Amino acid sequence: MAQIKQFSFNIFQERAMLAWKEGPACVVIDPGFYSPEEEREFFAFIEENGLKPEAVLLTHAHFDHIFGVKKVQERFGIPVYMDPEEEPSFIYNREMIGRLGLSVPDTDFSYTPAREGQTIAAAGFSFEVISTPGHAPGAVCYLDREEKLMFTGDTLFAGTIGRTDLLNSDYDQEILSIMNKLIVLDPDIRFYPGHGPSSTIGHERTNNPFLEPFNEPEETFDPDAEPVMINGLD
Repeated sequence: MAQIKQFSFNIFQERAMLAWKEGPACVVIDPGFYSPEEEREFFAFIEENGLKPEAVLLTHAHFDHIFGVKKVQERFGIPVYMDPEEEPSFIYNREMIGRLGLSVPDTDFSYTPAREGQTIAAAGFSFEVISTPGHAPGAVCYLDREEKLMFTGDTLFAGTIGRTDLLNSDYDQEILSIMNKLIVLDPDIRFYPGHGPSSTIGHERTNNPFLEPFNEPEETFDPDAEPVMINGLD
């Protein structure tokens, strides 16, 4: 059974994560540690638990999710997976960081393209890449069907969806991504978003207010019911 360690990093409380099975091999998801203290916390956990990262999975490249990517790759010499459509986010990051007074994340890391339908085998996992543009043009989710485990980044959250008021975001794309590719999955799949708590596909299918009318219960047809009268007409 998969084990997940979630961290809450930077001022946006981004959920950087580690995932492993029996160990020591693990995967890193969206390492957004920013301060020296956060960096020490992240690497200390890996060392203290004898973990050995084999890959970094990026759900997208907004700055709060990639602050630590360069340092992770330098330290472990492992591949970073990212959809190439996310390269414009590097430019967006520089523009936004100036307004927030934060340091620009080092994007001088190499990456391996993660594209729709691709399977990434790492640390005993078999992650399917699901392209979910909307919050970001190259947003992807990583799904391991056997483990019933998925990382959704900022596409789908517990009780909400990713914001689309950012540069290169698209609300209609996001809704289509969620409805056509995520909500139709096995309801038992537990997903871990880039912020906040985890949830299941089944729970969001029936409770997420942003997915109406999908989650509205269907009416049961009763052949013996009286006809409904509208403005006096049947």
